[in-house]
Amino acid sequence: MKHDYSLAHLTVLSLTPPQVVDVAARTGYRYVGLRMTRVTPDEVLYDLARDRPLMKETKARLAVTGVAVHDGELFRMDPTLGPDDFIPELEATAELGAQHIIAQLPDPDRERATARFARLCDLAKPLGIFVSLEFPHWTQTGNLAAATKVLRAVNRTNAGILVDMLHFGRSDSTLEELAKLPREWFRFAHVCDAASEVPPTMAGIIRTARDERLFPGEGGIDVRGILSTLPHDIPYALEIPKVAMTKAIGPEEVARLALRVTRSHLDDAGSVTSARDTENQHRSAA
Repeated sequence: MKHDYSLAHLTVLSLTPPQVVDVAARTGYRYVGLRMTRVTPDEVLYDLARDRPLMKETKARLAVTGVAVHDGELFRMDPTLGPDDFIPELEATAELGAQHIIAQLPDPDRERATARFARLCDLAKPLGIFVSLEFPHWTQTGNLAAATKVLRAVNRTNAGILVDMLHFGRSDSTLEELAKLPREWFRFAHVCDAASEVPPTMAGIIRTARDERLFPGEGGIDVRGILSTLPHDIPYALEIPKVAMTKAIGPEEVARLALRVTRSHLDDAGSVTSARDTENQHRSAA
């Protein structure tokens, strides 16, 4: 089965939103996911909500290329940030034509976190935006069960869950749990792979998530099994940051390799091309 693919911004975070759109168009993606908030203090900020020239340029590239913005991120509500703080980003998401945002709840106060998620859904609904809750495995909402509890509590029609292969594979979530949940909760998935062994330190865990993910089929996560348990017609967003490879061959080639290897692994099962072989071919031709 062929799938629609989105280029997640974290895969090519050194690129501005207009550059992400252009790279997606040149390398064969239908969608992009754009990051418009800063997740770490030293992370680059592409402030689409307030930088009007950047917004104008991004919309121009979308119009020229035909690529669409699938989702905006990251609506990360920690103890210091509530849903109303993200109203400009919600409006920017709608202006870009996207219908999805990604939220996280790294907050030890579960009652507050749940209330904030409900409020974010209520703010997003008039804009036609669906809110997908991601569950990073090192946060307080760190597995499918925790995310499900939030979804059941808020009971909003525009609320769902984002399954990221890394987080699902490294949490105590199961395919049996996933299969029992409402299909309408799952509107897209973050696709990547990773080694089976979880790093022993938090620094190592974060480094894997932000800098060292693997292409599908290269690691120990059951990517095909997880995706087979989700609706089959949802887009697959490739979130596969590879800092070392990006330095070696550039972000555009990483985006191209990510799509080529993922299509081989998922669209044409049994005809898997390894990323290492593909990269070696690229180097030989250079």
